[in-house]
Amino acid sequence: MVADESVPASPCVSLCTLDDDNTCVGCGRTLDEIVRWSLMGVAGQRDVLARLAKQEQRGGGGETNDG
Repeated sequence: MVADESVPASPCVSLCTLDDDNTCVGCGRTLDEIVRWSLMGVAGQRDVLARLAKQEQRGGGGETNDG
């Protein structure tokens, strides 16, 4: 069986603003991850997406709708 090597979609949600730690308040990626996204390859992109998913499960990062 061949691993799925399709290119993951960018997690960008068009709320591009960096916090004091240079992390996007919209998608949760670091500035470095945003800059390197198109160059990092599928494995790197999947690593970033996995980190973002874990971060979201813990209730941190990314945009919230708190009113």
